[in-house]
Amino acid sequence: MNIVGHRGASVAEPENTPAAFATADRMGADGVELDVRSAPDGHGAQRLVVFHNPLPDEQDALDAMPSFDDVLEACGERMLINVEIKNSVDDGGFDPTMSMVAPIIEAMRRHDGDRLDRWLISSFSIETVDHCRLVAPEFATAYLVEVLTDEVIQTAADRGHRAVHPWHGLLDAERVATAHDAGLAVNVWTCNEPARLIELSDMGVDGVCTDVPDVARTALGRVADDFVQPTWNLRTD
Repeated sequence: MNIVGHRGASVAEPENTPAAFATADRMGADGVELDVRSAPDGHGAQRLVVFHNPLPDEQDALDAMPSFDDVLEACGERMLINVEIKNSVDDGGFDPTMSMVAPIIEAMRRHDGDRLDRWLISSFSIETVDHCRLVAPEFATAYLVEVLTDEVIQTAADRGHRAVHPWHGLLDAERVATAHDAGLAVNVWTCNEPARLIELSDMGVDGVCTDVPDVARTALGRVADDFVQPTWNLRTD
């Protein structure tokens, strides 16, 4: 089971910062998850920032946010990277033009475009991941949800996505098996409790987002340099 630092090592360091991602790397996380948004740059254009919550109005606060490029540099060369695109009404606004997708894809290609199995793009917006798959089908995509229903599994599989990302608290082994039977990886969010981490591993979950990758490694009996190969992509098409 991949151990994925949720917004980096977000207990040890401020979340979604270069320090959080560098610390997750040092802790031995297999990968990291980050939140990317399009924000005004103060000069009439947009820039990509790594930030979870809806954007504030103050330009000074926007300017202080780490750029997508800076965060990708901090992730180093080893870890898997799950890029969550924040683009839905619930996340503080939906852009139906998907204008942020092209620069996100360009940055991913620029940083490590030859290692396709390193990347996974996810969103709570099915329209957004559908668009990513349309314009950059070489990158794996995942549908983020709270509950892993049969409808979610069918939708993700029918639209060619590689994984589903449900909340761990409403998941059981039967749901995991159903998703696997549909050719989908199951990566869950966000679990910090050692006993539950072990349960998720026993269920066959492929990846877990956690704020404490060091705790997760200990709970799962991982040893130094014992990194798990990518399991983002169970499909063959």
